[in-house]
Amino acid sequence: MQTFFRQKIKDKKPCIGTIVSIPSPETAEVLSLVGFDWLFIDMEHGAFDVLAVQRALQAAAGKTPCLIRVPALEEVWIKKCLDAGADGIIVPHVNSAAEAAQAVRFSKYPPAGSRSVGLARAHGYGNHFSTYLNQANDAVAVVLQIEHIDAVNHIDEILSVDNIDALFIGPYDLSASMGLTGRVNDPAVVAAIDTVRTQAAEVGMPVGIFVAAAAEARPYIAEGHGLLAISTDMMMLADAARQIIETVKK
Repeated sequence: MQTFFRQKIKDKKPCIGTIVSIPSPETAEVLSLVGFDWLFIDMEHGAFDVLAVQRALQAAAGKTPCLIRVPALEEVWIKKCLDAGADGIIVPHVNSAAEAAQAVRFSKYPPAGSRSVGLARAHGYGNHFSTYLNQANDAVAVVLQIEHIDAVNHIDEILSVDNIDALFIGPYDLSASMGLTGRVNDPAVVAAIDTVRTQAAEVGMPVGIFVAAAAEARPYIAEGHGLLAISTDMMMLADAARQIIETVKK
């Protein structure tokens, strides 16, 4: 039986990924070759359109699973990204149970949801149409971003929604929503993150988080955050260039 990335998330073992923000298939291809468990392709803040997303998915195909962060909780983005062949979606700024349920509904074919049935890369352009339809609801991962204090305050209600596969904490937007922009290590922000993690653990829900550097990841892994996005393509490029310059000048 085929093992989908959705199941790996639900197993709650550490899955180490990074954010892809450069709309270049070569970027996705290089990152898919170095050993990441998954790639976080960012349509919300990155310069991706749907065609660039599809090119990135093609570049990583067969090597590294890809989750697409859609620009917003809107049906058109979710269906286009899934039709392009994403292993799942990450939905930003989910602050209520109603929004969580809407994200699930847009991601699942009937009767589990209302996803429109089209013909695209995910379906092998028609060559694997029936196979994809039969397995899509089991294969596609639905990950919701918790990145506002309103979401933290309604976390129990959000967790009650069926067919959510993981929560993904956005610490920077969360800190901003608390009037502590960028202060992700402030005790109040840390406490909010702990609230999400604790409540999720009580119902067996996997939790992920973004960290800017590899050294920051270990404590989160120890606390049970399984879906880690570490750094971004642009940050890694800048860091590598900086290290070269510093090494040569020394």
